[in-house]
Amino acid sequence: MMEGYVFHTELSPEGMEKNFEGFDYFGSLMDSLEEARDFAQGNPDAKVTVSSRHLPDVNVAEVRAAVNMTRKAFAATLGVSSRTVESWECGRSNPTPTARKLIYLIQEDHSIIQRLQNM
Repeated sequence: MMEGYVFHTELSPEGMEKNFEGFDYFGSLMDSLEEARDFAQGNPDAKVTVSSRHLPDVNVAEVRAAVNMTRKAFAATLGVSSRTVESWECGRSNPTPTARKLIYLIQEDHSIIQRLQNM
């Protein structure tokens, strides 16, 4: 059922474990099931929030070229590796929603690059 899915992370196994330290998996699952039940039963107080978001289209290579930056410099400015930028540009992976929004903002206003570099 999960064939063809690949999980990519820059975290080490220890880093992933630390990210989820103290996380109550069972409690979270039970809360989700109760919310789904309440929502299905038409409970107006159900905590379920349904939202859709439209992410802007970005061409990472074009944006990077427009701001006249190397992959390494662009990656450092965004806080990702140059391999990540390369993967985005080659279509092997897509920017995260947050990265995609940031790249879109850079596309619309190139001065954001200088502000990011000064952080």
